[in-house]
Amino acid sequence: MSGGVAAKPAAFPLEAYVGLYLIAYLPNVIITKLVTSMPHAGLGRPLTGLETLPASLIISMVLTYLFIWWSGWHKDANGVMIGGRRIPVPTKYTFLSGIGTALVLFTVPLSFTFEGVSIPFIQLLMRGDILLIAPLVDLAFGRRVRWWSWTALAMVLAALAITLSDRGGFHLPPLAILTVVLYTIGYFIRLAVMTKVSKSGDPASVRKYFVEEKVFALPLSVAILAAISASGIGNQSGALGWGFVSVWTDPVILPLFGIGVTLTIVSVFAIIILLDPRENAYCVPLERAASLVAGVGGALILSWFWGLNAPRPAELTGAAILIGAIVLLSLAPRFSQRPVKAARAETT
Repeated sequence: MSGGVAAKPAAFPLEAYVGLYLIAYLPNVIITKLVTSMPHAGLGRPLTGLETLPASLIISMVLTYLFIWWSGWHKDANGVMIGGRRIPVPTKYTFLSGIGTALVLFTVPLSFTFEGVSIPFIQLLMRGDILLIAPLVDLAFGRRVRWWSWTALAMVLAALAITLSDRGGFHLPPLAILTVVLYTIGYFIRLAVMTKVSKSGDPASVRKYFVEEKVFALPLSVAILAAISASGIGNQSGALGWGFVSVWTDPVILPLFGIGVTLTIVSVFAIIILLDPRENAYCVPLERAASLVAGVGGALILSWFWGLNAPRPAELTGAAILIGAIVLLSLAPRFSQRPVKAARAETT
């Protein structure tokens, strides 16, 4: 199969999956920020990310396992027989990807919960980092890095410079810095494994990858979160008991269930987008654009209807530049292929 051409025509356009991803991600952003911004009736203060994430991740884990079995996707996965039942298990590559995914799974919702850190700013850091590492992944696999990748890289650096200058520097809580670092590491690992083993265009390959990755990544993400909570980073170690135990009998479990549901839906659409056989320079920007638009849109909605702080103009400017970089990465590869295809057509 030649690069950028699917083995089979998609039954559903990739861009439509991106739209569904955006629709599912928007309520996830809004609910997460509301739960961690509005005072809790029993505690008299907003909940911290370490108090809300355990339940939402556990709910997402259960729902994902149910989806895997209900959909029949588990039949395409590697498995072993235990007690007369075939249990999906990861291969060495999906095991490695599961580690990266576990880091992404808890850092994304956690990034929406930091007091005094706007959603557009934290998303600019996290989404911008992915565009920064994309050329490194291509170079590592011997792929040519084209001019549009370097242009987008410069745009990302400009967006970060504008936003950081407006804020007077980096100035993030320790847990927020750790979140950005772990997210970037996790996404790099995941993208590298996907590029190596699963961008074939075969729907069965998508199902196999999703199942093998998630059956390991979801429980690991909960375990990592528990370890971070217990470590006391950011002075939030007391959240461990409440987030893992007390939350299940609290009325806040209802919005947390909503977070878990949307997180599960987003994860399904994300794997379909990222494992599309077309180049990473097309698929990754589409997925990143949808999450960034959802984050900025969620921040504006929270400001308009719930009175939360509106994004600063510099943050919106930085987000707009980043979206421009994503659009460039999405469109430039397509336009560059048109003269080649036209030349081939003339010779046939």
